[in-house]
This record gives sequence, structure tokens and C-alpha cells, in this order.
Amino acid sequence: METKEIAEKLVKWCKDGDFEKPYKELYSPNIVSIENDGTSEGGRVEGFEGIQKKGEWWQENFEVHNTSVSEPIVADNWFSLRFEMDTTHKPSGHRSTMSEIAVYEVKEGKIVKEQFFYDEA
Repeated sequence: METKEIAEKLVKWCKDGDFEKPYKELYSPNIVSIENDGTSEGGRVEGFEGIQKKGEWWQENFEVHNTSVSEPIVADNWFSLRFEMDTTHKPSGHRSTMSEIAVYEVKEGKIVKEQFFYDEA
């Protein structure tokens, strides 16, 4: 698959609310996922096991009320998306909205790296 096709599928599935299918079909088993600069606890995970643990932590800590995603911007083997999220932090009950830029790297038809950039609360 070409980068543009991967980006378009990811956007479609995110808009449909299916956040599991992309991991199964678009991601490399050796995926690297980085939050901001990757220095915080859990800020850098590798492989499907790392992604799964990260997802479990997210589910335990946040209730998602709404998510929107932009159309992709594609450049060679890279693409970016803008996400908007309305969430409640379960432990504190604090509800907030945030936006982030996600940058993805594609090699051999799979997403091999994702990095998220956002303002920390």
C-alpha cells in the first residue's frame, strides 16, 4: 500500500470510531509510538504489546465524548493528521478538549512510527 492509501484508510476508520482495525491492518509489528518528545513515563513504546498497554492505560484513565480527525497531509513516506478530542479524565473527573498533531512514518506498506504533538496540561 502507498502512503496516501494508508493515510486515507486510517482517517476513515478513525472517523468511523474503529481504533482497533488500523493496528491490525496498517501497523508494523515493530511500531514505535512516541508521545511528544518521548521522555515522560510511557512516552515511548514499541511493538504491538507496547501499543496495547498504552491503549489499556488510555481506556482506564479517559472517557472520550467526541473525536474528530482531519484529512491527511502526505509527503513521500510521511503523513500527518490533526485530532480534536473531548475527554474526561476519569480519576479527577476533569473534562477538557485538546488538539494534537500526529505524524506517521510508512515503510514497506506499514506504519512503522507514530508521534503525537500536543500541549501538556
